Amino acid sequence: METQELYRGRLIDHIQLVVRDLSASRRFYEAIFDALKIPIGGVGEDFFWVDEFVVSSIDSEAAAGKLTGRHHVAFQAADNAMVEAFHQAGLDAGGKDNGTPGLRPYHPGYYAAFLIDPDGNNIEAVYHGEAKRSAPSIKITF
Repeated sequence: METQELYRGRLIDHIQLVVRDLSASRRFYEAIFDALKIPIGGVGEDFFWVDEFVVSSIDSEAAAGKLTGRHHVAFQAADNAMVEAFHQAGLDAGGKDNGTPGLRPYHPGYYAAFLIDPDGNNIEAVYHGEAKRSAPSIKITF
């Protein structure tokens, strides 16, 4: 089932990673997004997407035959346990540890874990601690 919702009003509109092995990347990202309770939005012949995050093969038209290179992408988690689940799920799906779950010095309460995905990207899950939000997000439903 494809997700028919998008979220707007955030800094990033979308991010695309171009990968060598789409199957390996899909296994990795499906595992970590399952741990983060974020559904896969859709799957095409040479890509898949989750919210505003797109992963495509080097053969896709959008890739123009070039890999994107090494990036750092951080996803929000709802609590410390979700950060830990993300880390374990990513390891189980072929990711490499790049920082075990724990507090970081970036600001009080910053609890994060880091993984290297199959293409060498540094993927993080972070929980910023207890905070009050003005709104959870802006949702657009088709």
